[in-house]
Amino acid sequence: MDWSIQEVARLAGTTSRTLRHYALLGIVEPSRVGANGYRYYDEQSLVRLQRVLLLRELGLGLPAIAQVLERETDAPTALRAHLEWLRAEQGRLNRQIASVRSTIDTMEREGELMPENMFDGFDHTAYEAEVTERWGAEAYRSGDEWWSAKTAAEKKEWQDAQAGLAADWRAAAEAGLDPAGAEGQVLARRQYDWLASVPGTPRDASGGLAREYLLGLGELYVADERFAANYGGAPGAEFVRDALVAFAEASL
Repeated sequence: MDWSIQEVARLAGTTSRTLRHYALLGIVEPSRVGANGYRYYDEQSLVRLQRVLLLRELGLGLPAIAQVLERETDAPTALRAHLEWLRAEQGRLNRQIASVRSTIDTMEREGELMPENMFDGFDHTAYEAEVTERWGAEAYRSGDEWWSAKTAAEKKEWQDAQAGLAADWRAAAEAGLDPAGAEGQVLARRQYDWLASVPGTPRDASGGLAREYLLGLGELYVADERFAANYGGAPGAEFVRDALVAFAEASL
């Protein structure tokens, strides 16, 4: 049994144009093309599309998704790993909901807030499953060890530097600068160096940041509102992405 491209687009909540783009990139190809030129998708194609949409939900860019699909060819195993991530994320969100609800109830009753209960679900280790899903267990382990070894002052210094860089990105985007221009590329180099300072980030053969990783992050900044907020929302995130694309084309 197979389904037409229009049926698949409707069922998956996407568009025929997107599906054709996926086929052009070799990410999800139709199982057959009819004599009339219509594209059809079988069950295997639908499973692959489901994986792509799940990875998009994680914020991966299309180049990174292509790498994941090429590396993880056993679809059931990959989907089980993703299911575990979804369950972990569901649990983390449930903990946050309960924590915030408890804070609201306590404040409305004018009771005493209990700090040990206010931050359940907000610890940085909650991102272990997400980082592992995107970039592997070693990336999380190295980054976590690096961060945990820092003193409180060192952590604040690093976070202040990150906030300063994000502020400079926002200012450049609001000023309407060319992301491929000199100022945009200076910011792109700073972003590259900042990312390269974190152990465990994916590297290329020369030891520099992997091009696919940098481009994937650019897509992630736009796709995930958590990251886009650092750059003033979607327009700012798009400016960062475009600057990183220009930087990768010129330097990587």
